[in-house]
Amino acid sequence: MELIAGFETVAVATGLTDNLAGAIAYLTFLPAIFFLLLEPYNKNRFVRFHSFQCIFLSIVWFALSFAFTLVPFLGWALIFVMPFLGLILWIVVIVQAFRGQSFKVPILGDLAEKYASNA
Repeated sequence: MELIAGFETVAVATGLTDNLAGAIAYLTFLPAIFFLLLEPYNKNRFVRFHSFQCIFLSIVWFALSFAFTLVPFLGWALIFVMPFLGLILWIVVIVQAFRGQSFKVPILGDLAEKYASNA
């Protein structure tokens, strides 16, 4: 099996492959911040993309949760639907990262790609 040089370096140096690090970045925003601060992850575009996308998703999720609590009826109904939609999205981004793909969430994915490219 042939490995890309950067991929092989990360796997040997830390024990984590790019795919696994990208998937772990979505567990909470804390691993995402960790990966953005520490080498060799902060040099890896794939891991940076997933870390930034996780952070942006966390911010939007928090803001929407707060906003829905302020809106009577419709907002309160959406509070009950959000966890199920969030779980589905969370599973999709983790599985795609683990497969080595950069699944871009609309709007946030483009922003994450922009920040990941500016290393």
